[in-house]
Amino acid sequence: MTINKILLILCLGCFSGHAVEINIRDKESHMPVKQKTIGMIGGVSWESTTLYYQLLNQSVREHLGGLNSAKILLYSLNYEPIVNLERQGKWEDVGQELAHAAQVLESGGADFIILCCNTLHKMTPSIEGAVQVPFLHIADPAGNVLVNHHIQKIGLLGTQFTMEDGFYHERLGDKFGLTVVVPSEEDRLLLDSIIYDELCQGKVLARSKQNLLQIIQNLREQGVGAILLGCTELGMLVGEEDIGIPVYDTTVLHANEAAKQSMKVQYKTISDSALLGS
Repeated sequence: MTINKILLILCLGCFSGHAVEINIRDKESHMPVKQKTIGMIGGVSWESTTLYYQLLNQSVREHLGGLNSAKILLYSLNYEPIVNLERQGKWEDVGQELAHAAQVLESGGADFIILCCNTLHKMTPSIEGAVQVPFLHIADPAGNVLVNHHIQKIGLLGTQFTMEDGFYHERLGDKFGLTVVVPSEEDRLLLDSIIYDELCQGKVLARSKQNLLQIIQNLREQGVGAILLGCTELGMLVGEEDIGIPVYDTTVLHANEAAKQSMKVQYKTISDSALLGS
């Protein structure tokens, strides 16, 4: 294993492989929790991976209380060579890297896998074909919430790959019946640059926030009912308080759903309201 591919075993509490019965009780149901181990493919970028780690643990603590935290295995990729492969169109090689990471997590005891990057979900089939444990797709929690909130037309923001390659539109359209609108070509190029050249490198610039707000305004003029932040770093730059229409952050929704999946209780599932703070 190279220094750029580090398997960090971050199971806070006693690591014991696959899901086991532990002596924790759900605060609302008073029923024993069967806590599962979340396998995270991260580092893509590490800026958003740190947010995932925080959100997962906050959700578990909020629901279980005390010193409880998420059971996590993290496989942290080096993002630079991944992005280089993307830009060369070598997506099969990207898929092989992701498949290997998923296999390592499964062999380490992960009960299900999440990928902490919207763009790389283009290679979902490579991950699902490599492991036996479930893979939680990042678009699905967002799709479910949008349907529940009766929002049908959304503005999608993300990398050029996410906005242009169809894999994201098709999942949201085919599975959830959503109409997806993306920015103009000029705005897509600008947004892609903000993501890769700034946010993924930890740079949060005021001028880029203003540019992003203008892109969102352009989408509002096309009649979208909400904005979907389809890049795990975009929440670093804007929130609903900046925009004036509903904003759905795929990072937050994905992490909360993963936390929920990890805390399945016997005979009862945890409510969305307990995890989303609503």
